[in-house]
Amino acid sequence: MSDKKLFLLDGNALVYRAHFAFITRPLINSKGVNTSAITGFVRSLWDILTHQKPSHIAVSFDISGDTFRHEWYPEYKANREAQPEDITIAMPYIRSIIEGFNIPIITKEGYEADDIIGTLSKQAEKEGFTVYMVTPDKDFGQLVSENIYLYKPSRQGNGVDIMGEKEILANWNIKRIDQVIDMLGLQGDSVDNIPGIPGIGPKTASKLLEKYDTIEGLIAHADELKGKQKERVIEFADQAILSKKLATIDIESPVEFHEEDFRLSPLNREKLGEIFKELEFRTLSQSILGEQAQTGGQQDLFGGSPGSTSAKVKKEAPKKAPAMADKNIKNTPHEYRLIESEKDLEDLAELLNHQTLICFDTETTGLDANEAELMGISFSIEKGKGYWVPVPYEEEGIRAILNRFKTVFENENIVKIGQNIKYDALILKWYDIELKGTYHDTMICHYLLEPEMKHSMDYLSETYLNYEPVKIQTLIGKKGISQLTMRQADPEKVRDYAAEDADITLQLHEYLFQELRNEKLEKLYLDIEEPLIKVLVDLEFTGVNLDQQYLKDYSQELQELILQQESKIYKIAGTHFNIASPKQVGEILFDKLKIPYRWRRTRTGQYSTDEDKMNELSQDHEIVADILQHRMYSKLKSTYVDALPLMVNPKTGRIHSSFNQALAATGRLSSNNPNLQNIPIRTPEGRRIRKAFVPRDADHVLVSADYSQIELRLIAEISGDEAMLEAFQKGQDIHRATAARVYDVPYDQVSDDQRRNAKTVNFSITYGAGSTNLSRQLGIKRTEAKALIEQYFKQYAGLKSYMDSTVDFARKNGYVETMLGRRRKLRDINSRNGMLRSGAERIAINTPIQGTAADMIKLAMIKVFDAMQADQLKSKMILQVHDELVFDVYKPELDTLKKIVEEQMKNAIPDLKVPIVVGMGVGNDWLEAH
Repeated sequence: MSDKKLFLLDGNALVYRAHFAFITRPLINSKGVNTSAITGFVRSLWDILTHQKPSHIAVSFDISGDTFRHEWYPEYKANREAQPEDITIAMPYIRSIIEGFNIPIITKEGYEADDIIGTLSKQAEKEGFTVYMVTPDKDFGQLVSENIYLYKPSRQGNGVDIMGEKEILANWNIKRIDQVIDMLGLQGDSVDNIPGIPGIGPKTASKLLEKYDTIEGLIAHADELKGKQKERVIEFADQAILSKKLATIDIESPVEFHEEDFRLSPLNREKLGEIFKELEFRTLSQSILGEQAQTGGQQDLFGGSPGSTSAKVKKEAPKKAPAMADKNIKNTPHEYRLIESEKDLEDLAELLNHQTLICFDTETTGLDANEAELMGISFSIEKGKGYWVPVPYEEEGIRAILNRFKTVFENENIVKIGQNIKYDALILKWYDIELKGTYHDTMICHYLLEPEMKHSMDYLSETYLNYEPVKIQTLIGKKGISQLTMRQADPEKVRDYAAEDADITLQLHEYLFQELRNEKLEKLYLDIEEPLIKVLVDLEFTGVNLDQQYLKDYSQELQELILQQESKIYKIAGTHFNIASPKQVGEILFDKLKIPYRWRRTRTGQYSTDEDKMNELSQDHEIVADILQHRMYSKLKSTYVDALPLMVNPKTGRIHSSFNQALAATGRLSSNNPNLQNIPIRTPEGRRIRKAFVPRDADHVLVSADYSQIELRLIAEISGDEAMLEAFQKGQDIHRATAARVYDVPYDQVSDDQRRNAKTVNFSITYGAGSTNLSRQLGIKRTEAKALIEQYFKQYAGLKSYMDSTVDFARKNGYVETMLGRRRKLRDINSRNGMLRSGAERIAINTPIQGTAADMIKLAMIKVFDAMQADQLKSKMILQVHDELVFDVYKPELDTLKKIVEEQMKNAIPDLKVPIVVGMGVGNDWLEAH
């Protein structure tokens, strides 16, 4: 392979791909700019530069206006959605970044990027280059040759696909590369509005070309075809020829490849630094402009000549990435004190005791508050000033110093400020100190203001204070064998680092808490999020007992089941193979066993064996069902049964899951270590995982309390739909009641199929599902699904009115909110791009429902916790999963606890018209209780 490597990037395709890769969780900076497309594009470009080390490179973009193809077919690309506004905003930044990399941008009026890349590829190939066309666009397959490759950048960590002739032929199921154009001409391309021949898809097109070689050959032998296919080929022959012409990439467009113009040049650090700072690209800036080894291939990027054969390469001094903020500890006045003497400790405690508001931060040995040890505490009560109190190694010494500040921490009248203060409160709780008073958490404040942005202190500081905090690496060095601990680091550097944290958090509090008031979110914080922190501290500290022997036995049982499944699968297959390998599974099922395969192959030309396809095939093929069962057993064993015992805290013998308040945009809590929300419940084998969660001892029992159909009840409440409210108020089964109305049958004569369909509609409609989605879920025709939806809205007119009015509100205000005022901004609600707009409309309809349910379970947790505290119960709340709360109950308190839970959960949001139903169970493990 040639050392001369030319990479040609399809700019528009890569930008669109990057934008939509983040569509469910877009990357928004503090200025409100969606940087998803820019981030994704730059990541792909940097990955190519660092790992592929091209000698030559260029980017091509489409430019606005018609191309020569519009002269042949005015409707070419006519059905394309309007460009999303966020991409329009991103494009100038992307062009500037490419210029900052000193990479040429090649465009030509009247021609598409495809034509420019095609022409340059063929010219460069003749000059001895190996060419890589960087694009996700399958149409480029027609250009692939011995020295020209289709390069699909990695997506969501799946790795790069480099496709040569062999892979293209397999992917399209054709004999020659030029047949890619015939395939496109026959099947058409909805993206580009190339019509093709109606009724001919990829599978049929491949078979026809196998027999007739080209579109022209097919048309010439149309009389050999039968039925509708014959009629269509004859009728649409001219359209097929036109489609082939439209799909053909022009390799003689008016551009020329001159080797020196495309040679990789040193990047413009200053220009890129300015752009990255404006966009707030911290990680990318560090990766691209930060310290880089000036040897080998990377020398090509920063000042050496590609292909240099010199034995010695001059090393340059490591370069630091430009700061994202102008201010830092070196240029900002500050007064940070180290507090060590008895007198200083006494004076500081006295000072803090007389404050109404203090900010503090703990420094520890790890990220898990239930296992970490304290190394010190920093305080701040005034901007620019801070105090650092280190503690000794031994626990006795730690407790002695903490006890000096015990009255401060447990003073109800002092407001405590922190960044992720739950962590600090947990650390103190392990040393028998209760953090009392009102908590002001800057992380949670920012989450309420901007739920879909980052909430780290460094990010908030750089964004809102224009201040770059000291990095931990400046104290202890980079990860590796030579990295220090904080106790080994320079005490003055530790003082500055730790005291600065408290100082910056205090300053952030001043800004963010005022913003909460401005946005009318202070009440939401004080009524729900702030008291919830205290509930979670107690819940996480308590933890839950785990029956490790049960899991050990279950692991052995699953291993036996896995081996049994393997034996069955190998017997049917007639050979041994790696069942965990999708590639080998595909080859066995579809090549060896000849199971019909009707889907498009993966990007690498392999058969897809994802769960949806396998589930469909499992109905008719025993081996497929066995493979799915094998996968299920294997995942249960590795992800849960074997993993859970490893998460047991050695100090307590219990699992202490961590609950995150600042992650889900809907307001839902999430958890990790373990992720309780993901513990499977749909299969009997999955539900058995819950059996491992048990009471603390024989004097306790588990109680599970779960809201019944809470989202549907809240839909009825929020929409005020009379028919839905009536069904709930009568205590009817809502799905049966819906079926009775939609199918116009008596309530007691509703069939199981009708109820099942109604249940699907009830849940789907509120998530904005249309007729296409519903038809797929129910396995019915789209016209039937459309009629079902229309009938549904006739019966539930109030619900339809709510959906319409909610979308109208979102369009006017740019956000929606829950019953309790939690907001979610909707950037795309007025987008010209229909797909983005409809996605925002679905979020607008669903967020008030999901968000109110999230608020309700949080309020329930607070009210139940407060009632348990008031009654001084020994029982503990130990888990929260979706709409369920789990309690470790002291048996003599069982009746009292159940009354508290039912009363407080039902009335978490008072004065609702819809009745709230709470299901409750008692058991010696979570499964039995649930």
